[in-house]
Amino acid sequence: MFHSTLALILATSAALSVSVSANCIHGTSFFPRTEGKVEVGKFGYTGLQGPLNWAGLDPANSACRSSKVQSPIVIDESVPKAKSAPKVEISNVEEAEFENLGTTLEVVVKGKTTFEGTEFELQQFHLHTPSEHRINDEYFPLEMHMVHQAADESIAVIAIPFQLNEDGETTELLTSVIENLSKVAEPGTSTTTGPLDFGPLIEAIETRPLFQYSGSLTTPPCKEGLTFLVMEEPLALDVKTYNALKKVIKFNARYSQNKLGEDNLLTVANVHAQQQDGCRQSMAGSKMEMVSMEKVVNHCKGMCKDRSLHRW
Repeated sequence: MFHSTLALILATSAALSVSVSANCIHGTSFFPRTEGKVEVGKFGYTGLQGPLNWAGLDPANSACRSSKVQSPIVIDESVPKAKSAPKVEISNVEEAEFENLGTTLEVVVKGKTTFEGTEFELQQFHLHTPSEHRINDEYFPLEMHMVHQAADESIAVIAIPFQLNEDGETTELLTSVIENLSKVAEPGTSTTTGPLDFGPLIEAIETRPLFQYSGSLTTPPCKEGLTFLVMEEPLALDVKTYNALKKVIKFNARYSQNKLGEDNLLTVANVHAQQQDGCRQSMAGSKMEMVSMEKVVNHCKGMCKDRSLHRW
């Protein structure tokens, strides 16, 4: 299922503009990394470059406004827990490549996660602030996405939220990641991290409850078919580390999408706008001068697809 869905991305990737070159599955076979160059994404999170207009940046991004299976989501009791724990293998390293893609900060590191009989190779992990997923409506200051790809090209993302800690406790991995943060303050730059010890992170992934669902890229082209494993309990984050990351990343979280399987929120908004505009145009030629907006909205619900049905 995941292979056939994501194969659509591979089939169209050659035609995609650089607007999606630095998306959330950067480094996989669908969007390979360019050696010796840090590609800066042309999409963003503000104004016409932001999520409300991603579909307008490139025809290949149409799923961003039309797909009924989009991420991130608000996780509640309707989202099941993973029935088995993943097995994670990541070797500690003295340093790793650390890049500013303009749309996120990314660490290039290799590893392996085995989940439900499938081996997924870790390609990179990147950061979102604030968190993209919300758990029982609560958002978190930071979220890490660990992007994996299997031999059949299916994608799995382990999403880890981080919560600010009042007593100064923090996840030392992040402290080491940003050791040279000042060197990647500008998009398109790269440096190296400090030494990375993945032990505590691996223990948390393997022992804490994880939500599991099939979703989409949270960046253009918003294609479906990703397996998300979202950690229920956030890891600790100190204020100093958070503020340093936020100053560079600034804001890079897509807004929460509709419930899985329900109409895309942009589709809903577009239909509603068309209904309202259609009703106003129909009313403009009538002799009625004073009609409340409440009456317009109530009248337009389900009526404006066929203007011959307009009856006041």
